[in-house]
Amino acid sequence: MPLHSPRLRSMMVATASLIASPLPEAMAGTITGQATEWTQLLNNAELIALTGQSGEQIQNQITQITQLAEQIQNQLNIYANMLQNTAQLPTRIWGQVERDLNQLRGIVGQGQGIAFSMGNLDDILRARFQSFAELRSGLADGESFSSHYQSWSDTNRETISASLRAAGLTASQFHTEEATMTQLRVSSESADGQLKALQVGHEIATQQVAQAQKLRGLVAQQVTMLGTWLQSEQVSRDLSQTRREEFFNSTPPSTSGGQTMAPRW
Repeated sequence: MPLHSPRLRSMMVATASLIASPLPEAMAGTITGQATEWTQLLNNAELIALTGQSGEQIQNQITQITQLAEQIQNQLNIYANMLQNTAQLPTRIWGQVERDLNQLRGIVGQGQGIAFSMGNLDDILRARFQSFAELRSGLADGESFSSHYQSWSDTNRETISASLRAAGLTASQFHTEEATMTQLRVSSESADGQLKALQVGHEIATQQVAQAQKLRGLVAQQVTMLGTWLQSEQVSRDLSQTRREEFFNSTPPSTSGGQTMAPRW
């Protein structure tokens, strides 16, 4: 299939959206670890083309995650200061707190989705291309990017769970939007509950800023390696194309000057 075909363009758009979807205000439709294997319908040429398109979009996505986490971190500080000067935050202000904390929950899912997709990409490229599997990644002890993304994901979940446990909460209470909003409504019933929610939210936002920076570094290293591999693949394809052109465009050897074939009887 030509690399400029409409079908490939549509698949590249869909896949790029899956890996690096924009951050909507309410974080609706964020990526989760349950994303499908988005490369299963692509042939090798399409997969190579797609790999080259995705790096910059993913880096931009992580930048958005970091910036939004920092904004939420600062905003939760403002709410906590307001709470010191009043018995309880009014309903209108608490509604803003709920939106910010729900956005924070979505940021966590966004980062996990990027790690899942990039790790998945590493696994599939290693399975399909021997040249990729043999490429030195610069990681210690021959580890794969896939294993590093899994480690990042596990660490991120564990730090969030630890923060929630310290506040007497569980990860399941903030796992989905419905569970998050239910817990926040319970917290809003008292000043102590509001303060606890603000504190744990601020701690998680701080963690996500740090974790996003680590994720950015891991993605940057992977994108650099992918660029090296893609360049070598392109050189190999160009060389093969040149050899084919030389073969088909070459002048056939002369057939004149040989013995004349004639019947003898």
